[in-house]
Amino acid sequence: MHSPQNRYLSKGEKMKIKNYLILLGCTALLLSCAAGPDTLVVMTHDSFAISEPVIAAFEEAHNVQVTFLPSGDAGSTLNRAILSKDAPVADVLFGVDNTFLSRALEEKLFLPYAPAALAQIIAEIPLVPGKQMVPVDYGDVCINYDKSYFAEQDLALPQTLDDLLDPSYKGLLVVENPATSSPGLAFLLATIAEYGPEGFLNFWKALKENGLVVVNDWETAYYTNFSGSAGQGPQPMVVSYATSPTAEVIFAEEELDASPTASLVGQNMCFRQIEYAGILKGTQKLELAQAFIDHMLSPVFQSDIPLNMFVYPVIQGAEIPQEFIDHAQIPQKPAVLEAELIAQYRESWIAAWRELFTN
Repeated sequence: MHSPQNRYLSKGEKMKIKNYLILLGCTALLLSCAAGPDTLVVMTHDSFAISEPVIAAFEEAHNVQVTFLPSGDAGSTLNRAILSKDAPVADVLFGVDNTFLSRALEEKLFLPYAPAALAQIIAEIPLVPGKQMVPVDYGDVCINYDKSYFAEQDLALPQTLDDLLDPSYKGLLVVENPATSSPGLAFLLATIAEYGPEGFLNFWKALKENGLVVVNDWETAYYTNFSGSAGQGPQPMVVSYATSPTAEVIFAEEELDASPTASLVGQNMCFRQIEYAGILKGTQKLELAQAFIDHMLSPVFQSDIPLNMFVYPVIQGAEIPQEFIDHAQIPQKPAVLEAELIAQYRESWIAAWRELFTN
């Protein structure tokens, strides 16, 4: 509503107001220009890592500052996204894997987006129906073993999951609790793929009777219990990653020609994890978020993944480091379960496992 007093302003007063409004408009324009780049927030799990120049190239190309929001492990990250979905704290989420994918889709957290690079995804990586999330990397959770222990004991390597029940391997394996650990859950799913929902608990019962050691997290299992790591622990087998032997070589204090560890890669002894990224509903930076998804599937980003996160790129033609070729093993028949099946039964499988190991 207009004030009636405005009708009685003098011509000079009206001109002063006009000039003042013009000055305000110019000031606002200058401030917006000086405000600097926009900001894009990317929520990730704590293991996300990529080289600074790769992010800087995106920031420069789009005049944006990328802020990463580490949010715990994969499960915790997804939980945070779900709890904040009515008021999202990020524009993009990275790190939901195929063990949690269906839950993420059921919560309707993401906007569909189909980057052109999806046509370059390697054949063995499944795409998400509806394109609500896109695959970014993959890796295999496997049992790693200490080469020197098996050589010194003149002990044959297990070739199947069944072999682990042999008394000669009593007390030699440490695994992570699937209720608290992503690799622990992946290994549980591998056993379900092998023995089925009806038979996997019988395998775990026999494994428990054969001296299985269970700890809560990967760090404890690998660095405290595993004899092949710097911790020099009591177990020569540990649930870890097929790329862990590569990391042993790269991060060794002294240069190594070969890794002191390797992986057991028999049929269904490994579980293939695929990590996805998506654009969160509610973002005010849709075009920037789409551009960042494009960047994650670009050759420069994909080729930077292996030596930062020790997983594999999903795009055909991305560079694989020589260290991966020399020291990592790729299972020919990793365990696979439908994401919908995992979503439906994951919690009941974990509860059944927990009950077995609590009693």
